[in-house]
Amino acid sequence: MTRGAVELSGRQVSWLQSGQGEPLVLLHAFPLHAEMFVAQHAAVPHGWRLVTPDFRNFGQSSGPRATSVDDHADDVLALMRHLHIERAVIGGVSMGGYVTFAVFRKAPQRFRALIAADTRADADTEDARAGRLKMQETAQTQGLAAVAAAMVPKLLGTTALSSGALAARVRELILSNSVGGVVDALEALRTRPDSTDTLAGVSVPALVLVGDEDAVTPLPLAQAIRSQLTHGTVTVVPRAGHLANLEQPEAFNAALWSFLRAL
Repeated sequence: MTRGAVELSGRQVSWLQSGQGEPLVLLHAFPLHAEMFVAQHAAVPHGWRLVTPDFRNFGQSSGPRATSVDDHADDVLALMRHLHIERAVIGGVSMGGYVTFAVFRKAPQRFRALIAADTRADADTEDARAGRLKMQETAQTQGLAAVAAAMVPKLLGTTALSSGALAARVRELILSNSVGGVVDALEALRTRPDSTDTLAGVSVPALVLVGDEDAVTPLPLAQAIRSQLTHGTVTVVPRAGHLANLEQPEAFNAALWSFLRAL
């Protein structure tokens, strides 16, 4: 696994990369960064090249404020152009899924296939929007430690929480971000559009992954995504919550690699 960084139109875009061959672009969850995919980088199958960017002002990426999923989608497309990736399997976890849908709206021709993991197609409810505003205030007044304390129990399933080690790792990933990046991402989450109609236009193969302990975006929401797709399948990851790729990497990887081999 190697790290790259480049200045693109006034923003510093950082990414991790492993393997060689057909491109696979995976987008991280909120409020983590690209290192949440370390277990996927460690097991990239032969013939594939995995690229995982840090969203703007997350991880080692930086730049002007990014307050919409479209801002992040523009960064992903700019990085793909820089890396000479014309077409790729593109997907993401949670917020990464929302950005994936935004990338598709902007450039559907860039997709060889689509992956949506532990995410949802609908926009925030009024209650959810209010919760985003409250979390923004928490981040600004109490810092990222308070954000981590509130979010880690929601992000991880009961199996992962029972061990404690993974909770510490997720907390570490959250704390290595910036308050500004987290506050702006909450705005992007709060204002994101409903993507149900977007999914109806996806004609490429699609894989929907969901942890069976995911309380944030549970199985019915994964099935709702699948119902809008022309060529989609749902795979449930056992003993995993909202961060299935981190909680059960072997099962997550097995499903992902099997999907890639079938393309």
